[in-house]
Amino acid sequence: MINTVAVVGAGQMGRGIAHVAALAGLEVNLIDVNAEILEHAIQAIRRNIERQVARQNVVADAGEPALARIRHGTDLAAVGDADLVIEAATENADVKRGIFSKVVPLLRPQALLATNTSSISITRLAASTDRPDKFMGMHFINPVPMMRLVELIRGIATDDETYHAIHDLAVRLGKTPVDANDFPGFVVNRLLLPMINEAVYALHEGEASVEGIDLAMKLGANHPMGPLELADFIGLDTCLAIMQVVHEGMADSKYRPCPLLVKYVEAGWLGRKTGRGFYDYGSEKPTPLGDRMRVA
Repeated sequence: MINTVAVVGAGQMGRGIAHVAALAGLEVNLIDVNAEILEHAIQAIRRNIERQVARQNVVADAGEPALARIRHGTDLAAVGDADLVIEAATENADVKRGIFSKVVPLLRPQALLATNTSSISITRLAASTDRPDKFMGMHFINPVPMMRLVELIRGIATDDETYHAIHDLAVRLGKTPVDANDFPGFVVNRLLLPMINEAVYALHEGEASVEGIDLAMKLGANHPMGPLELADFIGLDTCLAIMQVVHEGMADSKYRPCPLLVKYVEAGWLGRKTGRGFYDYGSEKPTPLGDRMRVA
């Protein structure tokens, strides 16, 4: 049974995974190379748990004990205590393999490994470790404390014991696990990101404005967020990385990333996290930046 989890990467996804794991009663080590990011993550987890308590989504006396179960630091040696290590770094295969190369020598022989990748081949990542049989994908959806889904992806070598242990953990975390085969983008992002990419093409080609595209999908398809607003929330760099993986993996031109998406990433306009993407987040209400980059 998994009782102690180490989460490597304290960004939005990593801190969300640590949050739900601690609330579920697990001991958590949250690890990042950047101490400032770690402190920000702990503060964000505290605020989010307090918000859940205020909304009565979490019982009042559960918050502080959950926070007490989260240890944090920059030393990867903390993974040595873990039953499961979940990698939650940026969506870049080289970065992830680099983390595994440092983590693996520190693990107990029976420890399991999971990656929160949203698109990269599980089999390929597992092959860079010493335990492909104890390795699988555990793709949480952002924001982790709110979203019920976890995609479970077995690599070609993942054994049944590992799968069942991680499946049971997902249920303990209050999530609904859905099995996905090891294909580029799995289920959610194979369907979601091409829609976002097509919305960027619609903007690029002058089909409608930023606001028009988002409003059309919110009112016409009953989506809670428009696709460009959602892209900003996810991070345009992450959207681009996923589209590149799907495009390369499927070898189909219909998955070609929109040139406008590439331009925004090159400009450093990555969405909410940088204060500017398809919207400007410099004021209280996000303002559409318009269609200045579209083709004539």
